Amino acid sequence: MSDNLLKNQKVILCDMCTEDRKPARKTCMKCEISMCVQHLQTHLTSPVLLQTHPLTEPLALGLAGLSTTKCPQHGKLLEYYCLDDLTCVCVSCAIEDQHRLHNMKTFSTAHKELMEKLNAEQQASLVKTNEDYVNLGKWEKSEREKLGRSSLRLVEAVTSLRDIALTSVQSSFSSRMVAIKTSKSSMQEAQKEKDTFRFLQMYSQVHQDLEKAKAVDLRKGLEPGSDRDKLVQEIRENGEEIVKQAGHLWGSLLTLVDPENHQELIATGSDLIFDQNNPGPGMSLSEDKKKVFYSNWLGGSSACMFPIQGIQSGHSFEGWVTSLSKHCDWTIGLCDTNYAKELRDGEVYALCCKGNQLSFLTTQYSERITAFSLRHTHMNMRRRTENVLRVFSQAIDPSGNNITNPLAWPQKVEVVFSFPDLTFFSVSQYQRRKIVTITMSHESWRLTPFVCLEVEESQKVLKHLRTSTHAAGYLSPRQHSQKQWRCSCGRLYNETGDAYNYDGNIYQKSSKATCVCREVIGPPHITEMLCELL
Repeated sequence: MSDNLLKNQKVILCDMCTEDRKPARKTCMKCEISMCVQHLQTHLTSPVLLQTHPLTEPLALGLAGLSTTKCPQHGKLLEYYCLDDLTCVCVSCAIEDQHRLHNMKTFSTAHKELMEKLNAEQQASLVKTNEDYVNLGKWEKSEREKLGRSSLRLVEAVTSLRDIALTSVQSSFSSRMVAIKTSKSSMQEAQKEKDTFRFLQMYSQVHQDLEKAKAVDLRKGLEPGSDRDKLVQEIRENGEEIVKQAGHLWGSLLTLVDPENHQELIATGSDLIFDQNNPGPGMSLSEDKKKVFYSNWLGGSSACMFPIQGIQSGHSFEGWVTSLSKHCDWTIGLCDTNYAKELRDGEVYALCCKGNQLSFLTTQYSERITAFSLRHTHMNMRRRTENVLRVFSQAIDPSGNNITNPLAWPQKVEVVFSFPDLTFFSVSQYQRRKIVTITMSHESWRLTPFVCLEVEESQKVLKHLRTSTHAAGYLSPRQHSQKQWRCSCGRLYNETGDAYNYDGNIYQKSSKATCVCREVIGPPHITEMLCELL
């Protein structure tokens, strides 16, 4: 036996040679032996062995880092690869144990699919990193130009703020690049490996390296801190305009590195309007049908559903943004417009805000026995069933289990629909926070986007509207047994429904009739916007 072969640990020797052991040409996974060209002939010439004994490149069984070719639990040959658990399994594992419902592949198929996935992830990672560097360069250039136009006495403070942000981002990018280089090295080693079994053994480590590269948080260092707060305070003392610019700088950088949770408000498409020709009492639409108003002189309690025209439910990504008043209750989401008057009678998936409580509505279907029929010829009972829908309401914790950073009551709500998920976000400048995601039970073409607004006599909006009317002479029921309005000239008008009465004369509220002193009868007509499509 050659001394060079003994010294070279990478050379696998034939297990069947008795004297001068020759280099192995193949390893039989079932026999667990490596064979030279001479001893390999039996496996190559026997049809049975060719089909049942898998051959691989020479493999040193038992080496560190390479597990046995047999299942430690069942003692059977490892023949399959579990894509869910990223491990090799035997036939018993595949059909009996915890892997039986998993995605199982043969070695050759798994090798091919994982190689394709590896190449795709490598390409996507490189493209994303290059795009991030390009965008960061563009952002830096843009912000430098903006800062150049700022007041000279504030440039130093704002520049320091920018440098802290850039240093944090560059540090994060450096960490990601190190992780990417590590994963790239692992991928290249795996891609060079032609042997299927070796590749599958190495893939788990490659997968871990890729996940570490993805887990690097680019937001690290961008959240509020002592250094940033000190600089912001210095800027605030020198000028509110520069504070606004610094906030835009910080927000745009967060938008750059974390677009999912930090982004500028995207306007709703110009084709989206409220499709409602008969709003509730006191409610009205703007000319462009994007705003809903409430007028105190047109009525008290009012509730109305406003379907949104121009959006249709489907598999594709859809969404809209709505600004909502804190002076009314509202419900927003998708519903069956056949049940517009009573949402809970039909299919509905929505976010609700009533009083000080956030909740969401979801629909579930169940079978109900409706009737039995009896066949006299065979005396068999037949049961009839039908699908019955039930609408459930569940409260939402406003803190979102985050005591230090609770979720404020949303005044701008973004709705994102991608079947089967309907997600609601609270939107503010440069930031959006998820409120809740509702999983729909099934897809229906009848579902339509909507906003339902409700104003009660006792709610804040009417209290707010009437606060200013007391000065004009409005007398509440506490001041008088009947609602009355006193004119500045001294005349006292009794309020009766939608009109005022004085000495037998009726003056309709909607007519804006005037007193003998030429003052309009009744409190000032105040109109407030309740909702707007942004």
